[in-house]
Amino acid sequence: MTLMNPSRDCKGASTQACNRPGGSPLARSLAACPGLPWVAALIALLCCPAGAQMRPAAKQYCTAQPGYRYEFPRDHFSHSCFRTEWWYFTGNVATADGRRFGYQLTFFREAVDNPYPNPSRWRVDDLYLAHFAISALAGKEFFYTQRISRAGIGLAGADAAEARVWNGPWSAEVHDDAWTLQAADAANEIRFQMVSRKPPAIQGVNGISQKADGKGNASHYYSLTRLETTGQLRFKGETYTVSGWSWMDHEFSTSQLQPEQVGWDWVSLQMEDGTEWMLYDLRRKDGRRDPHSAGSFIDAQGRVVPLANADFQMTPLEQWTSPTTGARYPIRWRIRSPRLGLDFEISAAMPAQELKTKETTGVIYWEGSIQARGTRNGKAVEGRGYLEMTGYAGPLPSGLYSAPLARIP
Repeated sequence: MTLMNPSRDCKGASTQACNRPGGSPLARSLAACPGLPWVAALIALLCCPAGAQMRPAAKQYCTAQPGYRYEFPRDHFSHSCFRTEWWYFTGNVATADGRRFGYQLTFFREAVDNPYPNPSRWRVDDLYLAHFAISALAGKEFFYTQRISRAGIGLAGADAAEARVWNGPWSAEVHDDAWTLQAADAANEIRFQMVSRKPPAIQGVNGISQKADGKGNASHYYSLTRLETTGQLRFKGETYTVSGWSWMDHEFSTSQLQPEQVGWDWVSLQMEDGTEWMLYDLRRKDGRRDPHSAGSFIDAQGRVVPLANADFQMTPLEQWTSPTTGARYPIRWRIRSPRLGLDFEISAAMPAQELKTKETTGVIYWEGSIQARGTRNGKAVEGRGYLEMTGYAGPLPSGLYSAPLARIP
């Protein structure tokens, strides 16, 4: 495969932003030979020549800086100059007779600091991970699985030349504004065709989504908020023809969260009036809401209104306790935005939508289908979307989600 080279990946980032060596603890552990879990042992053998000793990593990374100029389709694919990147597809679909499903398909790329010379095509410079889930809402049944891979000889990647992001047989392919999404595992599968009905929504201000104090503690982040979706979904061996709406988030960065930030609550909503909302609350160790919490409102014509911390409030109303992890997740919230006349409740379409992904990202989190009802400027409004909650089952691991610049040697 051919990844976008650093000079192209850094377009829009300052030269000073690309001079930090090192990498996340997760990535550094994969580039060192001894003491690795079994899932990374083979990767380490390919990274480390026989008898090699661990030595300081020398990989250079870009950081998210203001003024980034987004270009499409270029920015749909890999930005290897940045350490961490993900592509998040979520959606709500239904059969003609009203049987409803939610789904998630997520691709991750995490750079590996591999200073050892190795011309092999099996060399590991990036680790690729993926999560796939289906929520069968009628029966309140939840399925999820995960994958881990390296680029190798085309095993995984995010390649502009091939116009796709993939991990093994799971893939998202795009041509113009049309996407093809597919993933399968045993008796469960999705095969979707999606058309974007709105232009990409650039999240944040001046090209960056600031997540913490300090230069570079941010991401480049955009969303496709209105993907018209049709296709087939197979659940427990039974195939359904479905249609509905999907949402895609693409985010790339080198550093975002700081040690005092312990998790987040993220919401995407597609309302029946043709508008969309994206909101996230960052939570701090002391229980306070982080001032870098933010969001956006996308009107029916696709215009984006950035929302700062003071522009909205998310208040938990009801919790669900996971029977397997003991984590307590808020599954019903009140959301208010006096600035935009919004007041509604969101609630989980079903409580049990928790993923335990220790084999890949190492994160236990809740991600699932939700419904919304309330008012905007005094008029009734309804919609559906997705809710993601992290940090309720314990501290987030350093690396894929949390790797402050101060920790980079």
